[in-house]
Amino acid sequence: MRKYALLPVAAITLAGAFIAGIALRPVLEPPAADRNAPQIQRAPAMQAPGMELPDFVGLVERNGPAVVNIDVTARSRVQTLPGIDPDSPFAPFFRQFGVPQPQERIQQGQGSGFIVREDGIILTNAHVVDGATDVTVKLTDRREFSAKVLGSDPRTDIAVLKIDAEDLPVATLGDSSSVRVGQWVVAIGAPFGFENSVTSGIVSAKSRTVPGNDREAVPFIQTDVAVNPGNSGGPLFDLNGHVIGINSQIYSRSGGYQGISFAIPIETALNVQQQILETGTVRHGRLGVGVQPLTRQLAESFGLESTDGAVVTQVEKGSAAERAQLKVGDVILAVDDKRVVDTGQLVAVIANMLPGTKVQLTMWRDQHETKIPAELGGEETGVAAVVNDSSDAHDAGRLGLSVRPLSAQERRQSGLPGGLMVQESTGAAADAGIQPGDLILAVKQRQVNTVQELREAVRSAGKGPLALLVQRGEATLYISVAVG
Repeated sequence: MRKYALLPVAAITLAGAFIAGIALRPVLEPPAADRNAPQIQRAPAMQAPGMELPDFVGLVERNGPAVVNIDVTARSRVQTLPGIDPDSPFAPFFRQFGVPQPQERIQQGQGSGFIVREDGIILTNAHVVDGATDVTVKLTDRREFSAKVLGSDPRTDIAVLKIDAEDLPVATLGDSSSVRVGQWVVAIGAPFGFENSVTSGIVSAKSRTVPGNDREAVPFIQTDVAVNPGNSGGPLFDLNGHVIGINSQIYSRSGGYQGISFAIPIETALNVQQQILETGTVRHGRLGVGVQPLTRQLAESFGLESTDGAVVTQVEKGSAAERAQLKVGDVILAVDDKRVVDTGQLVAVIANMLPGTKVQLTMWRDQHETKIPAELGGEETGVAAVVNDSSDAHDAGRLGLSVRPLSAQERRQSGLPGGLMVQESTGAAADAGIQPGDLILAVKQRQVNTVQELREAVRSAGKGPLALLVQRGEATLYISVAVG
């Protein structure tokens, strides 16, 4: 969840009638001495043939009701222990010695989203609801609903929400692949909390990789639509009123809009939505190669006329690339029938496929083109369903935790075979001192690597204190959670 401040704005009126106390009047006729001089005739302004300015009124009236405003609250407990670092893994054990109970800290933020199913399924950005303990969705008819986060995927910045409602207005979903650079687009959202605001612009570029961004799985749509804090998660429409993207971020040196904004293609979002609704997790395909851009000099060196493609610089051991016998120095030209323009596009194409997908790689090797089949590996990156789901009220719901499996990269970095990353901690878990960022390794002596394994372990443990093996930083310890 990201916060923003509503800054005061000075209202500036431009007075065209007076400048420096001098009245400005239109000249009705030339001076007498010039009346006989030839007069310059100004041609009326004309638009280029077929260049009519778009009218967004109908689009907004049809689609505005499907756009929602999202208020989020993050509640965390702050423990102040005399002489003890509150972040110490041993801090929870000092409670029994009369240390005051933790105090609650509340943070609030806002974002946008849109309804994709009549039964209350909503898409938004993962960063809008990141760390939120309470999510409220507001409709244009002023109805408000408490929303449940079904799951989110930090790698693509997509989250799926659910509200308890029926017969809701639904946004019409489009196809971002048909979008053309230069076409008009419209955003609806709540910038700085100004609900249901409409802005417009054009598509500036497609398949963008944002510098310094960790969402390499997203081929962003770049636009010049005015997007500000609060717009995050709102829809980007084409002129047909179809959602082609989800507004996600801006590129700015000031912290505010500076003419460059980025939207997540709707196909990427729908892929994440489908996986969360069907499995509770999100999996991304992985080839297991390091790549670099194909520069003009490198293309000439490899005997290629075009700079389209990605040069393989590393093949990971045990990866799909190694199994397919890719080599350092290969140039990947296409995945199935999709030409690879650059490294960013390659990563996005692979990441938006499921692990186990069989692909045909078009490679440039030894001065000629060749086809190589490969079966993608993968990793789970999405946050699974929150563990305090009411459907689990008699087992894992007693913990008050939201967790996700470790990604393959996180497992490699930590050296752990598995575990669950804590995203949110409330209720009994928070009271026991479990914090976001902790790794849950086991319930008693039972190792847990998936949300389902955690639920089953909690269910089989029965009532009473529950011992969770938790890793925090370099320390590993059991924490007892008092569940009812």
